[in-house]
Parts: sequence; C-alpha cells; structure tokens
Amino acid sequence: MEVKDIFSYDWSYLLPEFIILGLATLLSLLDLFMGKQANRAILGWLALAGVVVAGGFVFANIVALDEPLSYMADMLRVDDFGNAFKLLFLGGVAFTLLLSLPYLKSGEVRHSGEYYYLLLTGLLGAMVMASSADLLTLFIGLELLSLSSYVLVGLRKHRLQSNEAAFKYVVTGSIATAFTLFGMSYLYGLTGTTNLYLITERLNEAYNAGFGLLVLIAFSCLIVGLSFKISTVPNHMWAPDVYQGAPTPITAFLTTVSKAAGFALVFRLLFTAFIGLYNPDKAPAGGQVFMEELSLVLALIAALSMIIGNTMALRQTNVKRMMAYSGVAQAGYLLVPFVTLTSLFFEQVIFYLFAYLLMSFGAFAVIMVVTREQQTEDLKAFAGLYHRSPFAAIAMTIFLLSLAGIPVTAGFFGKFYIFWSALWHENYWLSAIMIATSVISYYYYFGIIRQMYMRPGPAETRVVFPAGAAVVVAIAAVLTVLFGILPGTAIDFIHNNLNSGFDFGEMLLPGKE
Repeated sequence: MEVKDIFSYDWSYLLPEFIILGLATLLSLLDLFMGKQANRAILGWLALAGVVVAGGFVFANIVALDEPLSYMADMLRVDDFGNAFKLLFLGGVAFTLLLSLPYLKSGEVRHSGEYYYLLLTGLLGAMVMASSADLLTLFIGLELLSLSSYVLVGLRKHRLQSNEAAFKYVVTGSIATAFTLFGMSYLYGLTGTTNLYLITERLNEAYNAGFGLLVLIAFSCLIVGLSFKISTVPNHMWAPDVYQGAPTPITAFLTTVSKAAGFALVFRLLFTAFIGLYNPDKAPAGGQVFMEELSLVLALIAALSMIIGNTMALRQTNVKRMMAYSGVAQAGYLLVPFVTLTSLFFEQVIFYLFAYLLMSFGAFAVIMVVTREQQTEDLKAFAGLYHRSPFAAIAMTIFLLSLAGIPVTAGFFGKFYIFWSALWHENYWLSAIMIATSVISYYYYFGIIRQMYMRPGPAETRVVFPAGAAVVVAIAAVLTVLFGILPGTAIDFIHNNLNSGFDFGEMLLPGKE
C-alpha cells in the first residue's frame, strides 16, 4: 500500500471533522477563561452554528465526491457511507443542542460549558467511526464517543439517580468494550493487519486454513460488544437505568446518535470483515458463511430484542424507561435488514434511522417539557395534555404513531420496507415476530395517547414550550408526516446520493453469488 506524504492529501474533505474538533477545543478554552457567573448559553449557540457549518461541508462532499478517498494509509475513508451517517449524527446533535439550551437554564447541570464541548467530542467520535477503514481508528472513535457519553450521563452531580446511571453505564460499557477489543485482537491475529479491507481478503483464507473456530469466536465477541452500543439483547439492560438517570436531551442523544454510531460500526466492522467468508466444502449448493450461518445469530438477536423490548415496555410507568425498552425493540427492527440483505438494505436502514431520529427527538422534546412542568416522569404527567397544550398533544400523537408504525408516518414506511424485505426472502418467522411485537407496542404507545386525550389533568395554565424545544417538535412533526406521505423522496435521495457502495457481488468471492 502506497503511503503518501501528509501534505499531498486533499484535506478539504475532512473539514467537517476539523470544524468539530476545532470548535470543541475553542469552547473548552472559552469555558476555562469565562467567569464562573458568566452565561454560557453563548457556547451552545457557537456549538450549534459549528454543527450547521459542518453539515454544509458534508453536503458539499456529497456533491463533489465521485469515488471514495482514503487518508493515512487507508485508516480513514471519505465515502457515501460515511457521509450518510455523518448527516444523521450532525442532525441529531443539532436537535440535542436546541433541547439543551432551555434545559440548562434550570441549573440542574452546573458545568454547562463542559456539557457543550463533551457533546462535540462525542459527535467527533461518531464521525470518526463512520469514516474508519481500520480497527485502530474505529476503536479510537468508539472510545471518544463512549467516554464523552459516560460523563454527559452523570453531569447532574447532585442527583443520586444520575450518579447511579453514570456508574452503571461506565461498568457495562467497559465490559462491552473489552469484548469488542478482544474480538478485534482475534481479527488482527488471524489476518496480520488492522485494515478492514485487507481483513476481508485474509479472513476467508484463515477460515479455510483450519481457524474457523477462532473466526467464529471473534464474531461472537464483536456481537456481544456491539450489542451494547445499539442496545440489543444480550447487552441491553443498561438502557432503562441510564435513560432515566441522564438529562433528557442526553437521553435523546443516546437514543439516536449513539445508536446510529453503533449501526455504523456494525456496517464497517461486521460486514466488511465477515461478508466474504466462504466454505468451499458446501459448494455448489451454498457456502456463503455469513448468509447461511452467521446471519442466523443476528436474526435471533433481532427477534429477542423485539420481543423483550416491547414486552418489558408494557410494565413501565416511567416514560423514559418505557422509551428505553422501546429503543431496544426499535434496534431489533433495524437488525432485520442485516439478515435479509436485499439490494436496498442500506437505504432501508438509513431511512429508518432518519425516521427514528425525527420521532425520538420530537417525543423527547415533549417529554422534557411536560415532565418538567409536572415535576414527575410518570405517565400520569401526560394526563389532560390536549386541553393544556393541543400543539404538544397532537405532535406527541404523531411521534407515537410513527414509533408504533401506523400509516401516514415515516415510521410506518420504515417498518414496511424492513418487513417486506424479510417477507421477500421468505423469512416468515421473523416477519411474524415483527407484526406481533408491533401490535404489542400499540398498547403502551396508545397508553400515552389515552392519558393525553381521555384522562383529566391538572387545571393549570397552558404548557409553555421554550423556543428550542418548539423548533425541534415542529420540524420533527412536519418531516415525520411529510416522509410518511412521500417516502420515495427520501429513499431516492439516499439511493442516488448516499449509496453505501456495498457491492455484495464484489465482496463475496468469485462464483458465489
């Protein structure tokens, strides 16, 4: 592999990462020199402006990029795949900042300067994960996101619940990281390289040279570790406690940005490394190890996540814990395309992640305002909401219907595309579980709707939405309905401009398609 001089690269394509890195550094310095009594909201506005500018450069890369560009001996790649996830990350952090500006006025988080630049460092870690083509940069990005998230969860230092959530998050996250690193070490030991694309070529040789068991051990360790980041079975029990204890904007951040980063890691690591495994002893009837054997593991994880997530959500009375278990189930739905592997599976995953970002941030914006007004996170906080704030109740209804997969919402078409791919590949048992668990989810989603419209609430003044939260709710509600009516617009844009470049015919060895 040719190694270029550092000055010979066109670094302009990495401007989004440089902007976030420079801004995080700048905010940390400004926070250091500002007086203790100074209003640090200006740091939040600077962070938001930087995120918007970085998003503009990502769009510029999409327009200008004809083929993937690699940097530093192919440790980083700028390609359509990374750009798609970067847009999700930047949009999610922009929404988080809009929710955080009014949230931090309450004084619950005393170190608001740290809050803003830790969000940016977490965002930078996610962006590095999306662009990584090497195990080293993947792990660095993963740790940067994880360490930032650990601190953000525990920033309400005077709350025992927040301290407990941060401690549990650190412990379970450390265990998951150990499993991930152990699996990566096996990949390196079997292939002699940390480059993902060289691993693709060499791992199949190791598999057929008598090291098949070690390859499967590596896969198992990576699955256990990555299941933590996307909050699926068997590593999902941290989510309810952490979601409940974290500040509400950070809960929304973990639900969407952190989960999307986990799926970027699944794409980059699991698919790039293991998709080319082939067993010649099973030819010509079969032999594709991932498609025929390893995908069954993902199918079981998806099924268990859908079942456990939705059934456990039925028992919750705390709305943030309910949303945590809902997130476990949603991650299960998102794993289904990885099992079916249709020609449009990348578009299906990105569209559903986009829809999930909209409905989750919209729902958490309403939750943040309502629970703060009522001073409780219990479901009864939503009693009579329609009479106190029709705007909030109608918007929350849209988000809940989208999460449930009801027609004329983006969530419906997200689930429909995934369901159809499973049905098309005759994966009937997984399709049946999708339908059954979706029906189960109607009970707890409609439980909130029932509270808003059919239960008497406190006879108080109207719910006042801060400007930032109102903007998030309005944008999320409009786009959720818009892409529920015109889903093809988003799918076509993703297909034409953000195609992942995953050509399974090339990634599988010749003659195995």
